Amino acid sequence: MSTGSVVPEARPRAESEWIELPCCPDAHAWALARDVQELVHFTLHNNLIGILASGYLKSKYRAERDEQVEHVYLPNAPGRSRDYEWIDYANLSVTRINSWLFGSSKNRWHQDSSWVVLSFDPIILSHPGVVFATTNNAYPECRRAEGLSGLQRLFDDPVVAYNGRRSTRSGLPLNRSTDQGAEVLYPGQLSIEYLRRIYVQTEHAFDDVHGVCAGIGLSIEIAHEPTMFS
Repeated sequence: MSTGSVVPEARPRAESEWIELPCCPDAHAWALARDVQELVHFTLHNNLIGILASGYLKSKYRAERDEQVEHVYLPNAPGRSRDYEWIDYANLSVTRINSWLFGSSKNRWHQDSSWVVLSFDPIILSHPGVVFATTNNAYPECRRAEGLSGLQRLFDDPVVAYNGRRSTRSGLPLNRSTDQGAEVLYPGQLSIEYLRRIYVQTEHAFDDVHGVCAGIGLSIEIAHEPTMFS
């Protein structure tokens, strides 16, 4: 599929800009029509404590400067030089995590750590300032746009990805982005009022996360779902 028109490229916005932007309910409606039921973000179990305690999934920029979480925060991967101008955006995926990036983070930097996947309501696709990236945001081939046309471009067929490789929709369900590296870039911080469930890999992690949630008085679904990490 193709949007069939020229889509203006997005640029990083300061908070003073994005808070003045309108919502885009059409993006949410279009996603629901494709059976998009969740936006997902993988992170270390260690970071979950800070996210839930602060009430926000924060951008890397904000997490590193938040006195509440600075002593427990660990980045999924060190460094972010190739897309540093986007450091005040939180990164999510449509329906499924980027399994390649997850494997890289797990195997290269956090071999012995426990992980969770946070699942957010797709209503956040309509929020002001959200940017849609066709592939990993750090890749030169990445194209970024706001609004419905930006979201639709994540489902184009094909999508040009890393090193000119072409991702196609062959075999993909409607609710998956064409390239697994596609990102939803949420400006600043995302409130956990939109958090719908937390996925864990193991039964032991289930007990740990349940304890964390109980400790801060948060009632939320916790699902033992190893397939969410593959």
